[in-house]
Amino acid sequence: MAGGRGPTLRRRRLAGELRILRERSGLTGEQAGERLGWSISKVSRIETAQVGVRAGDLAALCDLYGVAGARRESLHELARTATRRGWWETYDSISTDYANYISLESEAASIRCFSQTLIHGLLQTEDYARAVIRAALMPFTPASEIDRRVEIRMTRQKILYRDKSLNIWMILDEASLNRLIGGTAVMKAQYESLLRLSELPNVTIQVLACSVGAHPGANTPFSILSFREVYDPDVVYIETMTSNLWIEDDSEVHSYSLAFDQVRAMAHSPDDSAALISVLVGRL
Repeated sequence: MAGGRGPTLRRRRLAGELRILRERSGLTGEQAGERLGWSISKVSRIETAQVGVRAGDLAALCDLYGVAGARRESLHELARTATRRGWWETYDSISTDYANYISLESEAASIRCFSQTLIHGLLQTEDYARAVIRAALMPFTPASEIDRRVEIRMTRQKILYRDKSLNIWMILDEASLNRLIGGTAVMKAQYESLLRLSELPNVTIQVLACSVGAHPGANTPFSILSFREVYDPDVVYIETMTSNLWIEDDSEVHSYSLAFDQVRAMAHSPDDSAALISVLVGRL
């Protein structure tokens, strides 16, 4: 799914539960649609989270699948909260795609990322983030807009400390560490921050040496988000200069997972990566 508004995690979860309930009822999507007087495309759009579910439609689905009691109420609660606003939606300047990513990021069980040219946003210091954001925006962007974007990035990082059950695994290309962003003082503080973050029990940082050469992640940086529930499939997120790409197809997500595992095996160990970063601190 490229561009557009992606589904929130709660909508994905509701869609997954409804699909499982239909399958347990022994009905195909076409049969369910016929019994409800719906088109098969409507059933499909609901089960793939392309659209939300109205209360009346959800009640009809529950009746068809024989869902009652607490399970029925939990489904209605999911539907009611599927469009609940997060803290990120209070910022008018944030794009829809970015808001969708933060929504999924905030509820992920694990995040695996490969960063190619820049240190990942979840690991950036405020000064490093400010230098990156300022360079990415148009020259005449108001300082207030830059401040808002930096604030959003710093707020995102609270998930590193809020929930220690969230596992973060970052692979940084060595090129991202050698690129001088914001000056030597900014980079020294950034290196020191990476060393502190690598000591968190739920954060793993590896560095992929430039000497490795070609590797499976050479074409593009990417993030893989995994969730706690089995009916919340993994999602791959790729951000470019002009657009964003969501990948939810199982086979494609699996390909990115394999690529990540290969790059992880080719990278320095976490301990050796910390030693390398310590060397960079000493050089500055």
